[in-house]
Amino acid sequence: MAPFPACLNSAVLVLFSCDLCLVRANRPPSPVNVTVTHLKANSATVSWDVPEGDVVIGYAISQQRQDGQMQRFIREVNTTNRACVLWDLAEDADYIIQVQSISLHGESQASKRVHFRTLKETDRLPSNSSNQGDITVEGLDKERQLQTGEIVIIVTVLLMWAAVIALFCRQYDIIKDNDSNNNKEKTKPSSEHSTPERPTGGLLYSKKKSLSVNIIEV
Repeated sequence: MAPFPACLNSAVLVLFSCDLCLVRANRPPSPVNVTVTHLKANSATVSWDVPEGDVVIGYAISQQRQDGQMQRFIREVNTTNRACVLWDLAEDADYIIQVQSISLHGESQASKRVHFRTLKETDRLPSNSSNQGDITVEGLDKERQLQTGEIVIIVTVLLMWAAVIALFCRQYDIIKDNDSNNNKEKTKPSSEHSTPERPTGGLLYSKKKSLSVNIIEV
């Protein structure tokens, strides 16, 4: 009777191995192009790409300080995000992260390890880069320059509009004055524009009379 349990155990091991192989075959591919961006003293953003394959429904991130003092595991499902913000990081500290994809068949293999270092509070620009990509930082100086440029543009546009409005008002006043002068000239008394009346009556009559007398004398 001893060989029967041994055969049973062998069969169980074979079935378990087959199931394990099927689970591994159905796992989603590991994330690629894992990069760290928007690096600051206490936060950073991790982004990655997912190769075409099984439908990914979530992700898992393993975050660990290089000195081994702290380890954190972030897991989120029912999302299609390809980025995650890491908060509450230590200032001027080295971290190592790995990302896994989650599908209906389980989790993928962990991505390649990515190393990054947080900034100091006094730092404005990135001093390190991740192993697989450059770090981009939105510094305060850049934001201030953008705000100053926007203010200059707005003020310039307002001044141009004010100049156009002032010019229009000036032209309107000139046209209005011309119209009022023309109306005044049209409404002057008619006596000022009428021609002098020709004398009638006695003067013409006397001339005619003297002319007739001269003719009689001849």
